[in-house]
Amino acid sequence: MSDVFFEEMRNEIFNGVNEHGHPFRTISLATVGHNAIPRLCTVVLREVTNDLKLTFYTDSRSQKISNLMLNDQIGLLMYHPHKLLQIKVEGQAHIVKDVERLKDTWNNIQPNSRRDYITQHSPSSKITNPSTIEYLNDGHYFTMIDVVPQKIEFLKLKRPHHIRIAFEKKQDTWSSTFLVP
Repeated sequence: MSDVFFEEMRNEIFNGVNEHGHPFRTISLATVGHNAIPRLCTVVLREVTNDLKLTFYTDSRSQKISNLMLNDQIGLLMYHPHKLLQIKVEGQAHIVKDVERLKDTWNNIQPNSRRDYITQHSPSSKITNPSTIEYLNDGHYFTMIDVVPQKIEFLKLKRPHHIRIAFEKKQDTWSSTFLVP
């Protein structure tokens, strides 16, 4: 029975990348960095592979990267308000080092969107006014993060019974356990 819910979850995650305006396009990311303080932010889901590896982009100078250098375990949260579906992902983050993959992806990013990765100063730097942001003429700080899920929790709010399932990956196989919602 849990296979049906796994497929629903999988399809919705893929829809986050493939359907314009899908709620899973923007997801919450949690990392733990210095002083064991959790850090939350929103990222854009850019790619999903058949084995559910998730990819997002970031500036290599961002706090996310610093946190991942200390602790590569992260959490992702997706919520679909119309379907009352919540997906929580726990996994290991990998900073992409494949130069060709980075180059190919960078070359396919729209010029306007590249501005997010070419600022003179790093993200979270203090500025006096948003119009004073300076951009590089050459070079960029674009990087990609792959997230390999180890555990995914599915929660569907419905009547008469909510459905909550924990999916855990051991080697290449997903197992499931129903949970009290």
